[in-house]
Amino acid sequence: MADHQRIHPETTEPTPDLESQQKPTAPLVPRGSSRSENGHPTEPHPPFQRTIPIHYSKPPKKKNWCRRCLCCTLCIVFTLVILIGVLAAVVYFGFDPKLPKYSVDGMTITQFNLNTDNSLSAQFNVNITARNPNTKIGISYEGGSKLTVIYMGTVLCEGAWPKFYQGHRNTTVLNVPLTGQTRDATGLLSSLNAQQQTGTVPLVLRAKVPVRIKLGKLKLPKFKPLVRCRVNVNTLSTDNVIRIRDSSCSFKFRERGGS
Repeated sequence: MADHQRIHPETTEPTPDLESQQKPTAPLVPRGSSRSENGHPTEPHPPFQRTIPIHYSKPPKKKNWCRRCLCCTLCIVFTLVILIGVLAAVVYFGFDPKLPKYSVDGMTITQFNLNTDNSLSAQFNVNITARNPNTKIGISYEGGSKLTVIYMGTVLCEGAWPKFYQGHRNTTVLNVPLTGQTRDATGLLSSLNAQQQTGTVPLVLRAKVPVRIKLGKLKLPKFKPLVRCRVNVNTLSTDNVIRIRDSSCSFKFRERGGS
């Protein structure tokens, strides 16, 4: 009996579907994104972040600096006031200071005439008595002084206060020469002649004298006081004897203006 040959069908693996091969395994649109109307994916929204405000340190205020500067200034001023007060108390109670006294005791005129150019030439000699009543304070009159004789606001002549040292309880008589020339003095002489008819001619003597006060062996810094004397005389003439009717002098540490 002939052998019958069996034919078995060839087993073939099933071919995958074409569509299944072209289908991507990963999504075309990233997760968390959405499609736009045109089909394109839109960018995902960023996660919400909380903003924290930044605080900057403020610079120091100027008021604090101004307060410190004001406090330091007040402390310095207060300290100086105390020191000056203590020094003044020591000088006052320790030395018993008194102001010097002055008086105009005599006056002579060697020249007082009107020139051809209507200018007035004058030469005076004035006797001044200076008294120092202090028992522990000396007065040193320095150079650079100026003494003037004034009539009705017009300077007639000028001179210099002598330079000398005046000790304790000392009285010194000074003879000071003065000279001067006044321009356009016609009106001045007319007023002076009318004034002489009354028998009283008012004059003012002003002296600016640099002085230094000596307290024991200590000499204070130089200062320039003003000595002012009001003098009434009977006439201003070289032919007559000049009599001083009255005079009064004052001593000021600082000039306030005026003649």
